[in-house]
Amino acid sequence: QRLSALEDKQAIKHVVDEFSILADTKEIEKQVMLFTPDGVVESYANGERSSSLQGRAQLQEVFSGFLANFHTVYHQNGQQTIDLQGDRAKATSYCRVILVGDQDGKAMKTTLYTIYKDDFVKQDGQWLIQHRTSHFVWRDVAEVK
Repeated sequence: QRLSALEDKQAIKHVVDEFSILADTKEIEKQVMLFTPDGVVESYANGERSSSLQGRAQLQEVFSGFLANFHTVYHQNGQQTIDLQGDRAKATSYCRVILVGDQDGKAMKTTLYTIYKDDFVKQDGQWLIQHRTSHFVWRDVAEVK
């Protein structure tokens, strides 16, 4: 059972890392498959909810539209905790997101310091994100020189 728990935690970490990699490569069709069909993503900036999305179709539309604003996307995942509860799990993951795009003729870099609070469910042997709350706790914008 301990080995099974370690395998589940590794599989969950893989989902979080795969989410980031697929965002960086803008493979949104694959990225949304990491969610349950009715998956929810709520985003908070400065403690206030800025968006709430539900379902793979809406996630794909909004994620694609957002990432189209940037020519470089880079996620760097950090510390993570995972609490397994049978075929369900709760995870907290820290991530630094760097977005580079053109704004008013200048290359601008936006750095987001993010905490993801995820509810996972294991379906057909695969861990999927059922609900993600993204807390954008700090944002820094600077011109790229």
